Amino acid sequence: MSGNRHEYLPGSRESDVEAVCEAESTSGKAVLCIHGPAGIGKSTLAGHLSDNYRSAGRLAASIFLGAFSTETSGPETIVKMIAHEIGNFHSRAIPKIIEAMDRCHGSLLEQHLEKYILEPLESLNHPQTLIIIIDALDEWRDHLTFIKSLTCLSPKYRGVRWILTGRLNPSASQMPGIDSASIHAYALGPISNEAIKAYFKKYLKTVPWVEGRRAHSGDINKLVELCEGLPVWAATVIALLSHRFSESPPHEILAEIVGSRRKVGGGDLLGTLYMSALRRLFTTLEAIVPFKRYFGAIIALEASLSILDFSQLTGLPSHLVYRIQASLQALQTRSPPPGSEHTVHPATALFHLSLIEHVLAGGAGNPFTISASESHSVLALNCMKQLRSLPHTNSQLRAIQEYSVKYWVYHAANGTPRSKSEWSETEHCKILQALSVDIQQQWARLFHKATMPGDDELKLQPNDSMVSILKKSAARLEGRGGDQWALEVACLEVAVRIDAEDPDAWTRLGWCYRRRGESVGGLQMYEEALVAYRHALRLRPESDPKHAESLDNVSIALCRCYELNGNRNILDEAISISRQAVEICLASDPDRASYLNALANVLFEQYKLDNDLQTLQEVISLRREALDLHPPPHPERATSLNNLALALDSLHKRNTKDIGPMNEAISLYREALPLRPAPHPLRYMSLGNLANSLYTLYKCNSDEKVLDEAISLQHEALALVPAPHPDRSMALNNLGMSLEARYERNHDVGMLKECLSLYREALGLVPAPHPDRPASLDNLANALLLQFEHDKKVEVLDEAISVRRELRTLCLPGHRFREADLEGFLHLLERRREFTGENRDDAEIEDVKVELAGIEQKKQEQREQKKRQRREEKEKRKQDEDEEKRKQNKDKEKRKQDEDE
Repeated sequence: MSGNRHEYLPGSRESDVEAVCEAESTSGKAVLCIHGPAGIGKSTLAGHLSDNYRSAGRLAASIFLGAFSTETSGPETIVKMIAHEIGNFHSRAIPKIIEAMDRCHGSLLEQHLEKYILEPLESLNHPQTLIIIIDALDEWRDHLTFIKSLTCLSPKYRGVRWILTGRLNPSASQMPGIDSASIHAYALGPISNEAIKAYFKKYLKTVPWVEGRRAHSGDINKLVELCEGLPVWAATVIALLSHRFSESPPHEILAEIVGSRRKVGGGDLLGTLYMSALRRLFTTLEAIVPFKRYFGAIIALEASLSILDFSQLTGLPSHLVYRIQASLQALQTRSPPPGSEHTVHPATALFHLSLIEHVLAGGAGNPFTISASESHSVLALNCMKQLRSLPHTNSQLRAIQEYSVKYWVYHAANGTPRSKSEWSETEHCKILQALSVDIQQQWARLFHKATMPGDDELKLQPNDSMVSILKKSAARLEGRGGDQWALEVACLEVAVRIDAEDPDAWTRLGWCYRRRGESVGGLQMYEEALVAYRHALRLRPESDPKHAESLDNVSIALCRCYELNGNRNILDEAISISRQAVEICLASDPDRASYLNALANVLFEQYKLDNDLQTLQEVISLRREALDLHPPPHPERATSLNNLALALDSLHKRNTKDIGPMNEAISLYREALPLRPAPHPLRYMSLGNLANSLYTLYKCNSDEKVLDEAISLQHEALALVPAPHPDRSMALNNLGMSLEARYERNHDVGMLKECLSLYREALGLVPAPHPDRPASLDNLANALLLQFEHDKKVEVLDEAISVRRELRTLCLPGHRFREADLEGFLHLLERRREFTGENRDDAEIEDVKVELAGIEQKKQEQREQKKRQRREEKEKRKQDEDEEKRKQNKDKEKRKQDEDE
């Protein structure tokens, strides 16, 4: 099912194969992600691993997503593709897969994974761990959601491991929770010059040289040098030399290639190679224009079509399509499926991603540059024309009609302007306006049937407008993910084009993008949500009953953008807009508590930046009012109790001698806990919050009973977050700190050993660049120092120093915890010098002291600057007061003068 792939060169990736196999068997991670740039050889390696595991009887399934149109494929579609492969390899799993087909209609992704894949594999009772390999996973829109679901389920099914390939490291993505998922990332580098040289020697012999010419050793050495270990470059060179696609003989093409002075670095020479090939294939403007129409169309294409249907949707004569297909065979990296000689496939099914990216990002000076938007526009227009001939009955649709029904909205959303004035001038707009109500409603029913087979019929009213139909269609697709999400957003995008004055459509579109952002992370989705919410706000003036709701939506989107880009101006705007929502919302409004909490949240982000007491006091005041609006038994009372308690925690941290805020926080946490009885999904959080506050209280009053209660609660919380729960590391650290405190009280070495074990497990769950790794390293280093002071083993001290060395690399100069980390590191180095009597740490100790002195000097300068600022502000206030007094006296004299007159 993986399609065509390049031959694996023996010996070219042996070290990588060994490393991957070792990580699969020893890392303990459910998912192994092999990542590297386009063309580095990930697909070839995936194919080789598939062959190896198949030979060993351990392969469960292997699929290559680059061979399919994944832009709009949903997670459930991919799951069923994997299940199909499992059935091919393991026929005994088929009954379980058939059972899943009967039970999993409209189920969640996790249920699909369990029923279609994990349970059928578990039923095999295989003696070894089975491997599922998915290549080019990140070419699929939903890959991060899919990976996160895998890591959540895999601990229940330890007999299955996943090997995934892609260009990006998923652990470094912005998706919430992905950084703590059970993933082992492996970076794939270039292959060796020796392997590339062997490749060229082997395949240059197959080139149809003419006139007795052939490649000599100098040519091969130059090709190796230019290639820089990038397999796709080497394969493209051989393809260009082997296919007679121009009048130039192979030796002239080779001379042009080796004559290049540029290196691949970043893909420059690869782009030059593609440009040279395209220039030879399409030598005139008359040839380039149809190529761009053809290649742009297959980039936008969502499913394979017959050449006749493709010709009709693009306006390209079929004989030209055949001719262009034949010419482009030289650049194909994958073969089309057997028997599809009269079929056009999406570009990703046949061509390497680097070629597609080259023509899309070619720039103004590149004659082969393609506009994806223009290509979508052409397909949208011709798909919409097909709607005119839709049958009014349930008769069978032709293939071109099926494609048009499902994808015209997707192409229109990606190929037409959103601006009302520009949209109204498009041919697309005119076609939609000309469609009868009957045709519009027939399309909606067919679209619903195509996207949600087996679902209840879409309910339409005779007077429903096209906008109403599109909103209803989007509502049915909501929350289904994958291709359904892409089509849901497409329906709403078209709706706001047809009626740009519909605030409800804009709000739904914003929610659609925001929901996507919360699911997969990434700034772009929140920026799109913000644009849509701003449109809705513009259409809802202050007199509109939903004005406050629109303000709140904009504020939330702004806050999400701030969390990802750190732009202070965005945070300031979020605060301003959130204040407006609260100000216009009446006390009796059922949404007032929500708006209060939203304002408190953005203000708390400001407090974390400025550490201003007045801001924190406002946060507390807002959360008190929100709590008053959630009396028992309001379902949101537990959340409001926790929110207020967290703010009081922060107030206590400002002045640890005042335990009043801490005692109030503990009281609030105690009230919230029974409101989240087991198996409430947030009970572990309430347990942890209460335990942490009790631990803080113990630090103030040294009451062992308080510490014992904290430890008991933390044990219960930890049991509720088994691996790979994203908050398990936090629970482990919290319990570890309490056990460490108990050890410092009674010196029970068993407590210290358990504490170290917890810290080590917590650290293993937060690989770099996880934001919680520095805190885990700090906890482990402190506990190791305690162990050293107990048993005086220098190797323990060495480990503590090693841990703090890593911490220094994560908390670089300028980091708010840099000074504390340096002080801890300095203490360990001085302790080792004192204990061993050696001077090996002298130079490093001096370096650390110099940096600490520099930090102290900078702090002193900042203190002096603040003093100057306060003096200047005081003087300015005095000047303003004096000026105000002078003005008042002048006004007083003027009034007196007027009275006398």
